[in-house]
Amino acid sequence: VMGIVNATPDSFSDGGLHADAASAQAHCDRLVADGAHILDIGGESTRPGARQPDLAEELARVLPVLRHAVTLGVPVSVDTSRPEVMRAALDLGVDIINDVRSLARPGALGVVAAHPACGVCLMHMNGEPGVMQQAPSYDADVVNAVAGWLRQRLVEVRAAGVAAERITLDPGIGFGKLAAHNWAILQRQRELLALGQPLLIGWSRKSSLGALTGRPVAQRLAASLAAALAAVQRGARVLRVHDVAE
Repeated sequence: VMGIVNATPDSFSDGGLHADAASAQAHCDRLVADGAHILDIGGESTRPGARQPDLAEELARVLPVLRHAVTLGVPVSVDTSRPEVMRAALDLGVDIINDVRSLARPGALGVVAAHPACGVCLMHMNGEPGVMQQAPSYDADVVNAVAGWLRQRLVEVRAAGVAAERITLDPGIGFGKLAAHNWAILQRQRELLALGQPLLIGWSRKSSLGALTGRPVAQRLAASLAAALAAVQRGARVLRVHDVAE
């Protein structure tokens, strides 16, 4: 169970709740007490239509939280696409790079490849957060498209010298995908196991759950739990969640 710590003012479900360092640090403490196996700390909201912070802003948001998190006795992940943030986080002792852009930014793959042991999560995203939900479409069957894209990225990252045991894959629920795309991925998630890597899945509070249940983001706990259990039943190894205790 990977507990989400959004050190942002504008994340889709808890934006602003942990935007200052003290509240984000306290949230880390709470999630660990609730039983989180991993903490995932990010300073850039990747909700649909989000504004991208500049580098100094992202560093100011995450570094104080990461410094605290690495003292708590659980693996720590940084949710970032910027190589400068990755490097700074790894220098603090962070264990995992969780990148929604799958190390595509210039220099990002080099940072991870140069590190002897850090884990990395490669996620599929169709487009960029600012526009990804405007009209997402796929030339092929969405599950085959996602699997093919992840397979190719896995080959590229392995070719850069990153060992297979360091890599987890995420199909990117809600990242450039309509609700029907997300349901297809969940229904056929076992097909992604053929890629040979552990799967990290993030359904927590996502808009597709709201579309299905008619409930606003603050009332999606039951649906989030149901989707998480369905994902585990279909082979997920890591669940990225807001509600760790539940």
